[in-house]
Amino acid sequence: DDRGLIGEVPVLRVTRQGPEAVHFVQTALEPGAEVLLSLDWERRFDHMQQHSGQHLITAVAEQMFGFKTTSWELGRQRSVIELDTPSMTAAQIEALERSVNEKIRERVPVVVRELAADDPEIETVRSRGLPDDHVGPVRVVDIEGIDSNMCCGTHVSNLSDLQVIKLLGTEKGKKNKTNLVFLAGNRVLKSIEQSHSTEKALTSLLKNGPGEHIEAVKRLQSSVKLLQKNNLNLLRDIAVLIARDFKSKPVQSHLLVLHRKEGDSEFMNIIANEIGTEETLLFLTVGDEKEAGLFLLAGPVEAVENLGPRVAELLGGKGAGKRGRFQGKATKMSRRGEVQALLQEFISHRSPEA
Repeated sequence: DDRGLIGEVPVLRVTRQGPEAVHFVQTALEPGAEVLLSLDWERRFDHMQQHSGQHLITAVAEQMFGFKTTSWELGRQRSVIELDTPSMTAAQIEALERSVNEKIRERVPVVVRELAADDPEIETVRSRGLPDDHVGPVRVVDIEGIDSNMCCGTHVSNLSDLQVIKLLGTEKGKKNKTNLVFLAGNRVLKSIEQSHSTEKALTSLLKNGPGEHIEAVKRLQSSVKLLQKNNLNLLRDIAVLIARDFKSKPVQSHLLVLHRKEGDSEFMNIIANEIGTEETLLFLTVGDEKEAGLFLLAGPVEAVENLGPRVAELLGGKGAGKRGRFQGKATKMSRRGEVQALLQEFISHRSPEA
């Protein structure tokens, strides 16, 4: 539907009720007042281009391949035509795009006619049927020599106004249907501008030309994978060293509290495995201290079952556990101190000599 102004009042939406167009506006209008209607032409012309583009694609797809259109959607960024075929080949998409753009260059006229509801010519017009509440004449949109279609939408007066059509490919549709995605007219230009801006940004970041972007990204991905692998190996080594350092102390503590910004669940579990948790309670966390992260509570089974849910609650997170391990995600890592106080209080009551 169109947008614009009635006088100075913006039109928010237009819907149809029978033969009437109902306008929704921000403020009430004075009945009988003379007003100037101002149309949002950029929106209207965009819809004209996409809608006439759909008629053209629909007609040519049926002529070339026998694919009938069962529905279509005019989207904000792109539009989709649902075709009655399980699939389309890349060659068919290429041939269809080439054909519709040839029609645009031929400057074929688009004519709108109104026929009486009982006009026998209506039977020869492509249609999905009239709405149940339709009254009055029937509107027919003709693309000269290509298509004749019953339609109430807004259209260009000549295919040359479409400028260009770009088929972006297909997506899987409903059962035995294929969704053909397309852009028409100014949307193609906007898409090219967006792609060009992205290309310039990548050229600046990757320090090479557009033709080398893909290979450069592949090399970066390989480097990242190798660095991640090396980082994991180092984290495992650090976890083992932390555990050994704790166990080598002359007086064994009943509580180990450790936080590290870099790490993962495996890092924490390696520490717990190396130390052993029959006698020691471990509270381990990884992540940004002021944001979210991961936590692990490990120790005697009964203590962990009792304390685990309370630790998760304090940290604003969720977790689960079994056999002396309780781990999960935390949203309030800044409350680690409160958890440590809780655990120290628990140990002091459990082991006075500690």
